[in-house]
Amino acid sequence: MKPTSTPKHIAFYVLLLASFAWQFSPLMAIDRNEHPSTDPPKLDNPMTVSYLKSKLRKTSPKLVLTPALERQVKQKIKRDPMVANYYEGIKLNAEKILSEPELERVMIGRRLLSTSREMLYRVNMLGIAYRLEKDRRFLDKINREVLAVCRFSDWNPSHYLDVAEMATAVALAIDWVGGDLPKTTVDMAKTTLIEKGINPSWEGRHGWINGTNNWNQVCNGGMIAASIMIADRDPELAAKTISRALDGIPHAMEEYGPDGVYPEGSTYWGYGTAFSVLTSAMLESAFGTDFGIANYPAFKESAAFRYLSVAPSGWYYNFADCGDKHGTAGDIVLAWFGTKTGNPLYIEKENFSQSPASMGKLNRIGGAGLVWLAQFEPTREGSLPLAWKGDGSNPIVIFRGQQQGPNAYYFGGKGGRATISHGNMDAGSFIWELNGVRWVIDPGNQPYNELEITGFNLWGNCQECERWTLLTKNNFGHSTLTVNDALHINNGFASLEEFNDGSQPQATFDLTPVFGENLKKAHRRFVKPDDKSIIIEDHIEKNENTKSVTWQLLTQADVEIVPGGALLKQDGKVVKLENLSHRQLLVSVISLDPTPLELDRQMEGLKRLEIRIPAWTLSNGVEVLRVKLSGQ
Repeated sequence: MKPTSTPKHIAFYVLLLASFAWQFSPLMAIDRNEHPSTDPPKLDNPMTVSYLKSKLRKTSPKLVLTPALERQVKQKIKRDPMVANYYEGIKLNAEKILSEPELERVMIGRRLLSTSREMLYRVNMLGIAYRLEKDRRFLDKINREVLAVCRFSDWNPSHYLDVAEMATAVALAIDWVGGDLPKTTVDMAKTTLIEKGINPSWEGRHGWINGTNNWNQVCNGGMIAASIMIADRDPELAAKTISRALDGIPHAMEEYGPDGVYPEGSTYWGYGTAFSVLTSAMLESAFGTDFGIANYPAFKESAAFRYLSVAPSGWYYNFADCGDKHGTAGDIVLAWFGTKTGNPLYIEKENFSQSPASMGKLNRIGGAGLVWLAQFEPTREGSLPLAWKGDGSNPIVIFRGQQQGPNAYYFGGKGGRATISHGNMDAGSFIWELNGVRWVIDPGNQPYNELEITGFNLWGNCQECERWTLLTKNNFGHSTLTVNDALHINNGFASLEEFNDGSQPQATFDLTPVFGENLKKAHRRFVKPDDKSIIIEDHIEKNENTKSVTWQLLTQADVEIVPGGALLKQDGKVVKLENLSHRQLLVSVISLDPTPLELDRQMEGLKRLEIRIPAWTLSNGVEVLRVKLSGQ
């Protein structure tokens, strides 16, 4: 049966796109400040001018690196081939940077962020290479780069991530190599850190200060780095800025609870968490304590989330605004957790040990990461459960097979709400891999600037907002349930009601709130009978508003409709979809290549499988729909 199109759905999307006025709101998914009903556990915060003067390390290096830690790095490079190899990768990156022109203040849309990130990358590679090699070429390049960015008119405070990453870069530069830089460069850098880094954070309102997402982690971390480096100039400003950050950081850290799930997805775990571990390392080296960041509830547990979010294929479980694939250069952020826990699973030894040329461009905090990578000592057996759940504001479950490797079994399912930071209307959705193929997909994320430059309101998250016209953001682009062909309720929260991790693990999500008045009840249960199959079981109760219930599956496989279900074929392999409860209902195939909107992410062979249930067929208003996916 050939894929068919649905003009009704296409018309729906086009109508929404045409009718919504553009209302730019950058606070929706990146800078949203949601206060929990109770205050989160606090960090220790003794920060005063007196404390700062008495406890702050007097000499540099003191950000991540100390003289003792530097000696340890040098010793580890001599006796640990993995650490030595990663350092060779850093040197290779540093060499390549030497031929690059100095950075310029180039805006991409409303962001200077790519320039700030490049500066942080260059400082990490060049700074560590210079400290360990004393090659004057690296020092001279850092000097030119620091002077260049300090001469920018500003660091784009309207998008404070840009300021924070730039401030972190300049702070690390003058800490790591400032003793060998011209005094005029260091003076300019400190003045600029105050005028273009810290001072703007005290002007106007900034939601990130007590925000609940990655902006909090990045911006507060950047202000801490800058404050430490200007404390000799203005201890009052430094102390009050660090104190503010220590009070604000818990609002983001609480989001890891109770089990370690990062609500914004694995890519943003890599971003927000990178700055939390960097901040922890900077405070520890500068003050002898990180004031409780490393031991914050559920923070270390988030390493399990990150590790388990990488499927056998190398693709992420890419819910929320997550990227598609895990990098291959070695996860230096995850390595911090390896050092802190002694768990060897979190040290991607194979990736850190590949040829330096194969590593490519390293993480922009990779220089700092070398310091904690050199501290790793295994202290326990590395293992994680085959069935894992993470509760919280965006709950998920992950099931894995007994056998690991690129062809292994992998399943991820979720609840949550669309209005969390970087959230989508994906409650009830799932992804599934078997035999090296991702049979059920999440369409993932799209580049923000490409949407923003058209005037598209990507960040508004009201029920009628434009964000929900995109397949990557709405429920029509996810493997979940849709009722009455309507959008999910944007603020409806699908909770994880039950989780069992036995020989046949299962998890149940209450999807009822995402359907509002259109349905009385909807519970979705995922059951893993064995290492070849997954069962999706939906318990549905209609009400007087229910007209139809649609079961959806997103795939890029070729589809053949057969009695009672369908066959999915991809890469010479086959998976069977069986409608165990309603064999008489045909599976429909909706082509999404091309996608309904020009602005949608285009994905080759993308299609949505549907099982549509008219409400009048529901006996006594109650129905259980059971669908099984199984491979060979």
